[in-house]
Amino acid sequence: MNISLTESLKQFVESQVGDNARYGNASEFMRDLIRREQARSEFRALILEGASSGSGSEINEAYFDRLRSRITDARNSSS
Repeated sequence: MNISLTESLKQFVESQVGDNARYGNASEFMRDLIRREQARSEFRALILEGASSGSGSEINEAYFDRLRSRITDARNSSS
């Protein structure tokens, strides 16, 4: 796969690569960008799925009490 970049994009990629940068080469940088975009797309799909799944719980003190109770029950049953 070949990717054509404008000069300013090429300079940006090069600034992310090298001895004092996060990535060892341009391919590492591009793979990371693609992975992040995949994760973002998957997260968006989950959000949309959740939004269309019906009404949710009201977030209030009782909600958090129920969560704490479930956590305590789960800890007790795994002991």
